[in-house]
Amino acid sequence: MPRSGGAAVLIAAQSGRALAQAARRAGLIPLVLDLFGDADTLALAEHHRTARGRFGATRLGEDVLRQLDELAGLSRTPPIGIVLGSGFEGAPDLMAAVARRHRLIGASPGAVAALKDPLGFAALCARLSIPHPPVTLDPLADRAGWLLKRAGGSGGSHIRAAGAGRAPPGAYFQARMPGRAHALAILADGRGLEIVGFTEQWSAPSQLRPHRYGGALERGATEHPALPPALEAEIAGAVARIVAATGLRGLASADFLLEGEAWWLTEINPRPGATLDVLDRRPTPLLAAHIAASLGRLSRMEAAPSDAAAAAICYAATKYAPVPPIRWPDFVRDRPRAGSSVAREAPLCTLIAEGPDAAAVRTRLGERANMLGALLRPREDDDEHECDRREP
Repeated sequence: MPRSGGAAVLIAAQSGRALAQAARRAGLIPLVLDLFGDADTLALAEHHRTARGRFGATRLGEDVLRQLDELAGLSRTPPIGIVLGSGFEGAPDLMAAVARRHRLIGASPGAVAALKDPLGFAALCARLSIPHPPVTLDPLADRAGWLLKRAGGSGGSHIRAAGAGRAPPGAYFQARMPGRAHALAILADGRGLEIVGFTEQWSAPSQLRPHRYGGALERGATEHPALPPALEAEIAGAVARIVAATGLRGLASADFLLEGEAWWLTEINPRPGATLDVLDRRPTPLLAAHIAASLGRLSRMEAAPSDAAAAAICYAATKYAPVPPIRWPDFVRDRPRAGSSVAREAPLCTLIAEGPDAAAVRTRLGERANMLGALLRPREDDDEHECDRREP
């Protein structure tokens, strides 16, 4: 990508491509630390470093700090701060260490710790009269109605059926609830919030990971809304109470399940999330609004564009070692580098689609998944190389 002027910003996330793309759209120069170093991430980043393992792992902390310092030192001007994406929810101590060396743009370590403590968050929801699934660490009499989740986990791959005995260290049990998954994306300034948009979400289950994240869709501005206006207002009001109670700042999202008029808030993601590709279509760049909100200035967000949009994760149905040197279609994001390795059932790439309405977008995603599968298949009669994507 052609380099231009603008302030530099540090980005650290499991996958930094979406944040780097959002930074470029906001006129910023991204300096990226992530786990993958995908081809389009490298094209977007002014400078890039690759981390190894989970950000929350103790042994990785010093390496993260060192590489962030290196990236900052490569910038022509001091970075304005650091934006953290997925991977830090379970590591508030590492967040605090990062914040001592670089200005943190977004949720504070204290807010993240409060929101990602399962029992504390459930107690907060009870105190604020917000519907939330029951949680416990104790052995269960009837395990069939419960899930096992990792505290601070993301992407759904960490969710399993509940087992016997107490929850393992760093995990907890959450009651299964009915309904379809949705999310409310917000900008928060520590006191109140501005609604960015509602998205509908789905899973891409596998045998070992029945709840792994599949993708998200935002309906077009002229479509019938996924939620009645009164219910939208009720959910937004509940999340606003959490913002005020925790001092949450920046771009964040609230995941909830909806069954008729009943709903349950399952978690708050205190960071820019997986819906960035879907939502960063307004005239105001979302990362610019994220920075402003983190500084206490809420931006009035424009309405959703007329077209619907979606982003879906493609998981590798087979192992790619190495990834073949193909010409990736324009609708593919998070493109693994030729010669790199992608394990079976690991995220392979992201597909994006827009269309006049949600139905057209869902159809287009299916067509594009088939196109990508054909492109990755080395021979007409070889069905081993596929893109595993479930229907939204």
